[in-house]
Amino acid sequence: MVRAGLSPERLTLAALFALEELADRVADAVAGGTGKDALTAFANAYRDYARAHPGRYEAARYRLDPQTAAASAGVRHAQMTRAILRGYDLAEPDQTHAVRMLGSVFHGHASLEAVGGFDRTGIAAQQSWAWTLDCLNTALRSRSAP
Repeated sequence: MVRAGLSPERLTLAALFALEELADRVADAVAGGTGKDALTAFANAYRDYARAHPGRYEAARYRLDPQTAAASAGVRHAQMTRAILRGYDLAEPDQTHAVRMLGSVFHGHASLEAVGGFDRTGIAAQQSWAWTLDCLNTALRSRSAP
């Protein structure tokens, strides 16, 4: 994380602000959606936020101490992730694996896109993003409980 000389206290405040703001946007995006629609809205909310507010998005990734994290909007992010996964009827431990997979894919894509990692081919990043979401949906459906 680019810290620009910020104290841990200021980094924590920035993280808390960004987590809250992003949680509000994600909640608005996924309201009423299920299955692939909810997954796509959820993913697009993260990607759109990362593109519109790269510094804030990076701040949301700042590691908080356990007590602060437990009282932060990070909890809402985890709850919303599990809520969209309910549409896939995943049992544990698959649900936990899916939460981690989605976080890894969304944050990885946002990080690569932020540094121009998708600018080196003639294929638009949006096409890869749509393809990725289709693959995630297929993977999640394939793991649904019988």
